[in-house]
Amino acid sequence: MADLRSCQQCGAAFVPRREHARFCSVACRVAWNRAHLGDPAVEVSALQWSIAGMGEAVQRLAGAGAQVRGQALMLIGEAVWWVTIVDATLVRHHVQAYDRVMAGLCPADRRGVEGTLAGLRFVRNQLGHQVDLAELAAPGPGSQRVGDWVWRPVPEPSLARVPRRARAWEMTRYRAYQAQLAGHPVGEIFGRAAEFLQLIGVDCVPAAELGMQITR
Repeated sequence: MADLRSCQQCGAAFVPRREHARFCSVACRVAWNRAHLGDPAVEVSALQWSIAGMGEAVQRLAGAGAQVRGQALMLIGEAVWWVTIVDATLVRHHVQAYDRVMAGLCPADRRGVEGTLAGLRFVRNQLGHQVDLAELAAPGPGSQRVGDWVWRPVPEPSLARVPRRARAWEMTRYRAYQAQLAGHPVGEIFGRAAEFLQLIGVDCVPAAELGMQITR
């Protein structure tokens, strides 16, 4: 059965393209943004700060030595948090820029980026269910840096704690994790995700600098 929900702006029923979609159309999203968002300059400043924080977290991970296991896991967890927060923010508030940058990728790169971000959402959700990050990431052969650690293949998760209507979304994330993350260095994965999200940030900023309302 389709995941049918009500638009938060007009109340119409619609089938979402994304799990957290709240509006049935771009027009409804624009109308809601105009009524609820604050100062555009503040919104852009917060977006720029978030993207910069994500980039710094990924750089710290890539350059850190892998000798201390606890520190390595902390850096990986921090990068997961930053990437997924920035991704969710862009999807919710700048979806036109998000789709525009995604459409500019070749089909293979598009599948890779979509799978990478979905796989990282799976990691975030597993951590939210108290799964130990060490079950998902471990040092690769001869790892010298945290970025050399490798995502581990994992068995299909139990979805008993996941709301029924969200289970199909979570299985999609799990399959993306297995296809795009498992067996790959964590630095490679975070680098791919951060590069894509930074491109969207660049796409979002010019309109706001001209004083236009952020309604993507």
